[in-house]
Formats: sequence, structure tokens, C-alpha cells
Amino acid sequence: MNDVRESGFKRLTRLETARERLLDRIEPSERVESVGLLTADDRVLAEPVVADRDVPHYRRAAMDGFAVRATDTFDASRRSPAVLRRGAIDDPGTATRVHTGSELPDGADAVVMVEHVETVGDEIEVFDPVAAGKNVAPVGEDVRAGKSLYDPGHRLRPSDLGLLKSVGVDEVAVYERPTVGVIPTGEELVQRDPDPGEVVETNGLTTSRYVERWGGRATYREVVTDDRAALRAAIERDLTKDLVVTTGGSSVGERDLVPEIVDDLGEVLVHGIGCKPGHPAGFGVVADTPVLMLPGYPVSCIVAAVQLLRPALRQVGHRSARPHPTTDARLDRKIASEPGVQTYARVELRENDDDMPTAVPTRTSGAGALSSVALADGWVVVATGREGIPAGETVAVEHWEEAP
Repeated sequence: MNDVRESGFKRLTRLETARERLLDRIEPSERVESVGLLTADDRVLAEPVVADRDVPHYRRAAMDGFAVRATDTFDASRRSPAVLRRGAIDDPGTATRVHTGSELPDGADAVVMVEHVETVGDEIEVFDPVAAGKNVAPVGEDVRAGKSLYDPGHRLRPSDLGLLKSVGVDEVAVYERPTVGVIPTGEELVQRDPDPGEVVETNGLTTSRYVERWGGRATYREVVTDDRAALRAAIERDLTKDLVVTTGGSSVGERDLVPEIVDDLGEVLVHGIGCKPGHPAGFGVVADTPVLMLPGYPVSCIVAAVQLLRPALRQVGHRSARPHPTTDARLDRKIASEPGVQTYARVELRENDDDMPTAVPTRTSGAGALSSVALADGWVVVATGREGIPAGETVAVEHWEEAP
């Protein structure tokens, strides 16, 4: 393990190491439910899906025109067009008007495009011959009944739902969304209208909404004060969830009781992580349930949630890892960082006359400044081995809020 020292913590665990330890203790959930297509978007399939019927399930015209017997047009040309009677295809020498998607009449095996004919009274003149099957979509051209469409683990998209409906699938078996108990802690927290010395609770709200966005199902609990018995009871109440997340009380101060309680109930595996903001984060396991301890400063809480909670949820919910979308930008001014600590610098993107936008740091320090994240376009990651990034360097701005 590659650790660095920081005041207040005996040691900080490298972020990558901490994430690996967390994921090693998380088992994907095998709970399955059947859902209708209207609620299946972004869900993960638990069973394979096959087509119940052909698409199309009838021979259909692929163009506007006239359904014909191909043999009736074989000698057609500009000088000597084939002349066909308009009407039902009940004997040779007839043609029936059809539109794109129309069922092809019995007896017809081709469609002459309307642009290639002239109508003369009750007859049409065909100037170009067509072969059997021309401009006709046969049964099952798109999908054949019994065709395997999707395997378990596939994450459903809107286009998938349209295809499933077209082949006669009304419900799909998907993994249940991971359940998460989100417990905000701190005796200074209130939900609204703070008096001097009080702080409006935001971490629990923010974290619970991220849980929903990342594919989980959050239970956002009421604030729990800094009391050992109350904190213990709150954690034990949510041990039936797939994950328990606390916000606040995770550092090393006198009122930071959560790590001690988690260790008393189970085992703390990591306390203190080599990232900034976010180093007071940690996690443990109680009765086989992972308990993530997120810091109380809002920016630290968000960074730790993105780096630890998001991958944990994905693993529980059978969702494959997806990198954050990025934008290359030129750094407006230097970003400072500490060696041995992975730094997340919040930046705003500004367009200019150059082809590449400019990344302007909104704030390089201040883990309590929630606006520095909420008003930023993304962040720049300064790797552990670097001591900052100089102005003018091209950086990758991670749009972490855009990645579900």
C-alpha cells in the first residue's frame, strides 16, 4: 500500500487502493423483478430476451407505388412500357396501388415505384422492369421470431424498448435497483431556516439524488445528531439495505463518532483517503453490509461519493463501469496540489477564439464551498505523482455529473 501522511490521520490510503478494497467486499445483488417497458429504461437485464414474433410479420411494400407480378414488367422500357390494369391482383396484367408499409396483396411479388409509372385512365404504364422481391420487405426482414436479442447484463436504452415492443415483448426480467440508506449526521444540521451556528442539511439530499441517478433506490433519512446511541441505531436500522451511507462525522474530531461506531458494530476497513477534497472519507462492513462514511464538507462529500459510492452502486447493480465524458481544455492558471494526494480541481469552461476552450479554476481549495462544484462545468484531476499543473497545459476536464 502506498500511503502518505496528513495531520489528524495516521495514514491515508491511496484512492485506487481504497476503491479496490471496497469493491472486494461488495457482491452484486441477484434480486430480480419483472417490469413493463414503460419503466424499463436504464435497467439491467437479468435474463436473456428473444423475439416473440417476426418483424415485419407480413409482406409489406417498402415504397409508394403499385404492387405487381414481376413477370408482367419484364419487357417494360421507355419505348415500349408494360400496360397494366388498375385493380385487384386476381389475374395477370393487373396492379394495385400500395403505400409504404402496406400489406402486399396475394399474388403480387414486387412493387413498382410511383415515380416509374404513368397513369392513363384505369391503366398504368410501367417503364422499368422490376424483379421479384423488388421494393418488398419480406416477413422477418428486420427480426425473425426466436432471434436472441439481448443477454443478461445489458443496460436497456430507449431504442431497445422500441425493438422489444415491436417483437411482442411486454415485460422484461431485470435486476432490482440497489437499495441505499442515506443518513445525514451532525447536531448543527437543520432542514431549513438556520439560526446562527446552524447549517442547512445538503449532503444527504445531494447524495440521495446521486444514488437515484446512478441506478440505486435511496432512502433519505432524517438528520441524526452526534450521539453514539442515536448513530448506532440509525446504522443498524438500515443494515437490510445493500449499502449504508453516512454523511458527516467521518473525520478525527471529538464529534466525529461514525468511524468508532462502525468499528464497534463491525470493522472499519479504510479511514482516510489520499484525495483532496475528500480525504476524511472511509468505509467499513457491518453484518455483511458495506457502510460508506462520507465527509461533512459538501465538496469532500461529493468527491468521495463519485469516487467510492458510484462504483459501489454499479457493482451491486450489475452496471458496467463507464468513464466520465471529458473535454480537452487549456488551463487558464496554475493548479496547486500536494504530492501523494490526488486532487480534484473544480473548473469552468470558457469558449474563446481558439479551437480549444479555456479551463478556469473556480476554486482550488475550500471543501465547504458547495457553489464551487454546483457552478463548475467539471473538474481536473491532478494525479498523485504531480505537484500541480502549470498554466497553459492542456487538461482533460471530467464532466462527472453527466455520467449516470
